[in-house]
Amino acid sequence: MRHAHVAAAGVLVCGWGGNQFTPLLVMYRETGFSVVTVDALLGAYVVGLVPGLLLAGPLSQRLGRRPVMTSGAALSLVASVLLALGGLGVGWIAAGRLITGLGVAVAMSVGTTWVTELSVRAGETHATGARRAALWLTLGFGLGAGVAGVLAQWAPAPGVLPYGVHAVLALAVLGAVAFLPETRDPDAVPVRASRRLGLRHPRFRRVVSPMAPWIFGSAGIAYAVMPQLVGDHLGRWGLAYSTLLTVATLGVGAAIQPLAKRLDHLSSARAVLVGMVMMAVGLGVSVVVALVRSPVVALVAAIVLGAAYGIAMVSGMLELQRLAPPEELPTLTGVYYALAYSGFLLPSILAVLSAVASYTVLLGGLAVIALLGMTVILRHSRRHLPLGG
Repeated sequence: MRHAHVAAAGVLVCGWGGNQFTPLLVMYRETGFSVVTVDALLGAYVVGLVPGLLLAGPLSQRLGRRPVMTSGAALSLVASVLLALGGLGVGWIAAGRLITGLGVAVAMSVGTTWVTELSVRAGETHATGARRAALWLTLGFGLGAGVAGVLAQWAPAPGVLPYGVHAVLALAVLGAVAFLPETRDPDAVPVRASRRLGLRHPRFRRVVSPMAPWIFGSAGIAYAVMPQLVGDHLGRWGLAYSTLLTVATLGVGAAIQPLAKRLDHLSSARAVLVGMVMMAVGLGVSVVVALVRSPVVALVAAIVLGAAYGIAMVSGMLELQRLAPPEELPTLTGVYYALAYSGFLLPSILAVLSAVASYTVLLGGLAVIALLGMTVILRHSRRHLPLGG
């Protein structure tokens, strides 16, 4: 059990690094960066994240979980150093964000699998291990945002100190992770693309895939778009409020994950559907925010979207556990999170489209798209169940 928690700490520290930038968006806008530039920097680590997600899993099948996850924690450390040098130019920030994406990718695909395998070694179920990994990842996202936002609002050197704190934490965790036992089966044969049963499974394509982009799409809207919509009503408290929304979103997302486990059902996609319903409701409240520009309503929207995020993340992971054989799970997890993180580009897309349509129209359109995706999932909820479902 102790080993699983140490590995989970590695996942946490990478998640911390991935989200510490988010509440600082207000600070960077106040220093003169445009909304489009700031939102582009927010999504820049997708450039590192997506290829990292697709490559880290197969790499861990060849080299092992420990060396790949250790490298991920090291990348997270390097990224914070680059971000702390952001005062030298926007290129340092962009580079830091890209490398951050690589570290988060390793944590999501390889770290999640490693935590699960170590949990199973300790006598627990695959589902418990998967839920533990998802919870620690969410806690990392929330703690990173919370600590960085508080330090940037009230401590000196707001563009440096938050990243320095993470770098020290990453260094400590890196030393612990490097000594954990390996769990990869040395006799396992790397899975050929043509034989990846999970990726080819109809349930992955028709139940998991339509939901996945909304996981981080909901989070991005909650803590990147909502503060922007109500910014004129916040005065000098913009940074603190942005931190509040981020922590509220991810705190609710973490707290609701045990409910997602109870909602999960072998003979339907009940948990996935509940997550999509919450997603549509949260987007509906976001439309109200765009109309009335109320910080209180924006907080409500963030809480609902956070609940959707937490349920969707765990329900998707539990679906994967039933679809993939152990040797394929890191790769399938990587693809799943790559789809999930594609939704993190939504704030940038909305910022660009806001030149031709209002946020009220754009968020309303997203709500309609979410409902359409939900109908696809509902149609296939009880179809193509894995053996034993």
